Amino acid sequence: MRQLLQNMRDGSTSVADVPVPAVKSRTALVRTAASLVSAGTERMVVEFAEKSLVGKAASRPDLVRQVVNKARNEGILTSVEAAFSKLGQPMALGYSSAGTIIEAGSALQGFQVGDRVACGGGGYAVHAEYALVPQNLMVKLPDNVDFESAAFTTLGSVAMQGFRLANPQVGDRVCVIGLGLLGLLACGIANAAGCSVFGEDISPARVDLARKFNTTAVLREGCEEAAAAFTQNRGFDIVLICADTTSNDTVELAGILARDRGIVVAIGAVGMEIPRRTYYEKELDFKISRSYGPGRYDPSYEESGKDYPIGYVRWTEGRNMESFVQLLAEKRLDLSPLISHRFSIEQAGQAYDLITGKSKEPFLGVLLTYDTSVPQAAQSRIDMPSSTLRTPTSAVKVGVLGAGNYANAVFLPALKRSGMAELVGIASASGLSATLAARRFGFRFASSKEDEILSNPEINTVVVLTRHQLHSRQVIAALQAGKNVYCEKPLALTPEELDQVEEVMRSVKLPLLTIGFNRRFAPFGQLLQSYFAQRSEPMHVSYRVNAGFLPANHWLHDPAQGGGRIIGEGCHFIDFVTFLVGESPRWVSAIGLPDGNRYHQDNVELTFGFADGSLGSVTYLANGTKAFPKERIEVFCGGKVGVLDDFRSLELVSDNHHERKVARLRQDKGHQASWTAFCNAILKGQEPPIPLGQLTGVTRTTFAAVRSLETGQKITL
Repeated sequence: MRQLLQNMRDGSTSVADVPVPAVKSRTALVRTAASLVSAGTERMVVEFAEKSLVGKAASRPDLVRQVVNKARNEGILTSVEAAFSKLGQPMALGYSSAGTIIEAGSALQGFQVGDRVACGGGGYAVHAEYALVPQNLMVKLPDNVDFESAAFTTLGSVAMQGFRLANPQVGDRVCVIGLGLLGLLACGIANAAGCSVFGEDISPARVDLARKFNTTAVLREGCEEAAAAFTQNRGFDIVLICADTTSNDTVELAGILARDRGIVVAIGAVGMEIPRRTYYEKELDFKISRSYGPGRYDPSYEESGKDYPIGYVRWTEGRNMESFVQLLAEKRLDLSPLISHRFSIEQAGQAYDLITGKSKEPFLGVLLTYDTSVPQAAQSRIDMPSSTLRTPTSAVKVGVLGAGNYANAVFLPALKRSGMAELVGIASASGLSATLAARRFGFRFASSKEDEILSNPEINTVVVLTRHQLHSRQVIAALQAGKNVYCEKPLALTPEELDQVEEVMRSVKLPLLTIGFNRRFAPFGQLLQSYFAQRSEPMHVSYRVNAGFLPANHWLHDPAQGGGRIIGEGCHFIDFVTFLVGESPRWVSAIGLPDGNRYHQDNVELTFGFADGSLGSVTYLANGTKAFPKERIEVFCGGKVGVLDDFRSLELVSDNHHERKVARLRQDKGHQASWTAFCNAILKGQEPPIPLGQLTGVTRTTFAAVRSLETGQKITL
């Protein structure tokens, strides 16, 4: 399918061929008929992308601070590579569209194949011939609502939510400041609700257009006098700011025009320096509208399809979308005057030249259109041009599942640098991220279906880089297909899943399995282990992790998706302690700080006991700062001390020896060495680089650590 992409490094927009996304349980695959180009949000994205590196830095000092902190902690080369990797990922544009469902997920409720729908959501209702949309971000279209009008639904819901925040009443006097597309939709909604509507803008053309929406509209000059006459000197009950400007004039004007104890709602992106005197003297209620309603930015609502009870949340983003479509169906809104331009998806670049001012042409509603008259097969695989393929010929023939941030920024570059594998195919559910990774790293094909990897006879080694809840299932499927498996941690999220993996490993002897416990392969990690390799007494290992805070809605906290931070990430550090001692723990005890409704079992002290009497501890903390280095390991044993700081400096000390090694430019946590060791094991017919007993032992230790936290008891393994 064809999809519009924005290159964040050089600002160019392009239409690319990508696989059609794979349908998930509570989603629908929609063939797009029309999508709306946002002159606000999308223009800002394009303008940011077109800035030079200096310009980007000046406009986002917060990101600059992140890069500086990363450089300080992980090395200049590591941080530069990460920054350019992020900028090198093109962005999917679009968030408001309409089309027809051609495939429904197994758990999709309220929709079926053939339904005409309006779609919303960034990353979902994208500018593409096909879109994968969750059920709460779709609404059915009545037969009398055309696709072009329905493509305005998401933006209409933004206006609807801002209007609702003001708690309007029939007969209220409403002023709309800014008569662009958002403002005109707000005028139409307010009129449909029985309000008297007044509008203001600096454009004579938009003022004239607003009058077609039953709005008394005026230019900025003379606005205050006209508003006084309109309200009989009482002021407006509600002022909706729909402008797009960094100026504070709109906020100041809103305060002047509002009545005593009136309500001002900022819907557009405007200056926020509120003049105290005006707002204080009138005791104005100032509100900021958050997108298109409750549910926005809530993964459980948008991604998992969990609706809010209507008795508690009357107007969710989905119900705002329904309400807007109802206005269209009842002919209380006519959007045809708002459509100024139509471009086919192939001409999408012209649409962005228009909204960014390059074409020097006035515009309002800009639509992208798609030819749905010709039946078209939904292709899940895209083969890369042979001219882009430069992968080495190798007996290790790789297929990758997953192409997210970690894959693109860390693992795939390491895989490519190693030169030890032939890169056959890569798959991701969206299809887009797989296509971008295939082009960047030289895979022969990209797909949105995992079966293209698992059932491909040419692929003998599968790399699993998907989200955690998929790991055990995909590992089992790959092993049963006779393929070697390199799985990024964790191996499983529950004891039952781990039991299933172990059962399969007992039944299939040929394929190799390893987990991405890369730290044990880091150069400084290897030196630290070898320094204590000849020990004759138990050792003590202390591992402190400044993990950083994650918001409550982060997927890693979700037990079903990420497993929580101990299972999902803590396994890395438990494995490194296991590597240094040489065996898996025999018992674990855990204690944590109170979460205080802010944290999620991620300020914890884990203590481990080993069969030889060694002790280990992992102090995992989310209450620090990313401005401080992340990891520190201290080892004490037999008159020796080893200290490894963030895999950038290693200090080895004894009575007659003091050695310090420093990696100044780059942090090396062993990602490439881990992959190289796995490839060597395949090529030489050796045992896997990490003993299976340690892989499963570490995983069971994470389960026991969580259980110890919950019960307060020491857990024997």
